[in-house]
Amino acid sequence: MKIIEWIYENLGIESHIQYRIFYSLLVFLFIGVIRYIFLRVVNKRIQDVKFKYYWQNAIKYSASIIGIILIVAIWLNELKSVALTLGLLSAGLAVALRDPIVNLAGCLFILIRKPFTVGDRIQIGNHAGDVIDIRVFQFTLNEIGNWVEADQSTGRVIHIPNGKIFMEAQANYSQGFSHLWNEIAVLITFESNWMKAKEILLEIVNKNTASLTESAKRTLMEASRKFMIFYTTLSPNVYTKVKDSGVQLTMRYICEPKKRRLTEHQIWEDVLAEFAKHKDIDFAYPTQRLYFNPREGKQKQGEDTADTIKGPLE
Repeated sequence: MKIIEWIYENLGIESHIQYRIFYSLLVFLFIGVIRYIFLRVVNKRIQDVKFKYYWQNAIKYSASIIGIILIVAIWLNELKSVALTLGLLSAGLAVALRDPIVNLAGCLFILIRKPFTVGDRIQIGNHAGDVIDIRVFQFTLNEIGNWVEADQSTGRVIHIPNGKIFMEAQANYSQGFSHLWNEIAVLITFESNWMKAKEILLEIVNKNTASLTESAKRTLMEASRKFMIFYTTLSPNVYTKVKDSGVQLTMRYICEPKKRRLTEHQIWEDVLAEFAKHKDIDFAYPTQRLYFNPREGKQKQGEDTADTIKGPLE
């Protein structure tokens, strides 16, 4: 083989090494072609975005693992000669690559334990958002909240190291019960007919959350098999509380995590429309009141009640 001899004479690479390099290149080419074909099939056949994402990642990781196994098998004899050297370097690398190793361990924890998956809405530390990608060293959130008042997207994408799951508490909006309890407080004046207002609010919140209550009952039964989640009732309710400026009526109801703002919008529009029909119900807000004792019909301090009654009759 003239080519092998020429490479050995000019580059000093022995023939068995040349064969291993050649076979390694064939493995890279074979894995690349197979991966490309499978990805094309997945992109054409699967329309669901979430399933497509899972299949694409499964193909990429499987191709990488198979490629590594084949390369190791090809170079196994050569690797034995450097095993001692690698052993000496491993301690130093473990210290130098501490963060990447922790992130890799975090990736394994996420994939095996599944504290969250792609599509879940979570909060980790000060960051909240929808999980849109999980990779070997980091996962990615489509951010919600922050300067946006409600739980809606800010448009920013946040990349968080996987190792953060070992150091920060995580709140998952989507797992377990899969619904959130939300509250809307309505403050009305002391002079308002608060009992009528409470009936109106209860009717509104029931109208807007009836279908959610039924679906929540089903998911609660499923969640109770995995988590110790138990509620005596899932029906909406309105609670009464006296505040400095009036009577506070708080609607408590369940909603889907990604539709909290939408349900608030619908409920508030109904509340505004219904309260406008009733003259004996008024919203309370910060006001000032001037008090004139004679006009209010109150007796002056130190004045005898009998004198107060007698005066106007004379």
